[in-house]
Amino acid sequence: MKNILISGLLNIETTLKIKGFPIEYFPIDYPFFGIQSSVSGVAVNIAKAQKALGNEVTVLSFIGEDMEGDQVLQSLKQDRIKTDYIQHVLEKTPASVVLYDNEGKRQIYCDLKDVQEKSYALEDAEMALALCDIAVICNSNFNRRLLKAAKEKGKIIATDVHVLSDIKDEYNQDFLRAADILFLSDENIKTDHVEFITSLADAFQIKIIVLGRGSKGAMLYHREEGAIYKMKAVTVGKVVNTVGAGDALFSAFINYYSKGYVPLESLKRAQIFASYKIGFNGAATGFINEDKLEELYTDIIFEYKLIKSF
Repeated sequence: MKNILISGLLNIETTLKIKGFPIEYFPIDYPFFGIQSSVSGVAVNIAKAQKALGNEVTVLSFIGEDMEGDQVLQSLKQDRIKTDYIQHVLEKTPASVVLYDNEGKRQIYCDLKDVQEKSYALEDAEMALALCDIAVICNSNFNRRLLKAAKEKGKIIATDVHVLSDIKDEYNQDFLRAADILFLSDENIKTDHVEFITSLADAFQIKIIVLGRGSKGAMLYHREEGAIYKMKAVTVGKVVNTVGAGDALFSAFINYYSKGYVPLESLKRAQIFASYKIGFNGAATGFINEDKLEELYTDIIFEYKLIKSF
C-alpha cells in the first residue's frame, strides 16, 4: 500500500448519451437512462482508482458551500476517501456535462466556477506532503504553489496536462518543469509524435512521459533507459464511454510504478485498467483491483516496439 497525495478538480458530472456527432438541432429528445449525474473530476477519478488498487489517498481540493459540495463530500466518505484537506471556499462547486456516442467519441463542457482564482495554502498541505509517497498534482491553477513545495521536499511529482499542442504553452510551464512523470493526450498534437515527445524531453527534465493515443494505444518515453516505445491498445471488453480513460491510465501507471514496476510493465497494466474502465458509464466508475487485473494480464498478448533509442 502506498500513500498517494492527489490535488485536483472535484465536480459534479452529468453524462448524456447522444445518437452521434455532429448533433443536429431538434427541440426535444428522450434518451431513456441516457442521462446520469455523479461526483467526478480528475481528483475523485484518480482517488477512486487508487483506492480500488489498494492505496491510501489524500485529496486536496476546493468545493462550494452548496448542495453539490455536500454531495461531493458524502460520495468521498462513502468510498472511504479522506476529506480533511477539501476546503469550502468556492462560490459554487464546479460542474461538467459530457456528451458521448456509441463510438466512444465525447465532448466535454467544464464549468470551473471560481476555482481558478484560488490557491492551495502551503501550510494547509504541509502534513499531507510530508506523508505521501508520490504527489499527483494536476494542472489546475490552484496547484502552482503546491507544485513548488512538493519539488522542494523532493517528492516524486506526477501530472497530467491532458491536451498540449505546444511545449512552450504558457499555462503549463510550471507543471512541465516540475514533473517527474508526465501524461498527456495526442488529441491536439499536430506534429510527429516522436518528435513532440523528444522535444519535451529535451526541454524539460521529465523522467517518464506517457502519450495516450486512445484506441491506438500509447507511447512511453523513459529517460533512464534512453528509449521511446509504442504500444498498441488492449481490449478487455466492450466500450461504453471513454470519459475518464486517460485518468484511469494515469492512475494505474502511478500505482504500479510507485510499487517498483518498471515503466513498460506499469504501462501494460495501466492499459488493462483503462480498457476495463471504459466498459462503464461515467468517469469515476469501472475500476478493478490488482487481483482482477493480474487475471486479465495473463491472457493478453501485448504488442509494442522500441521506436527510438538515444
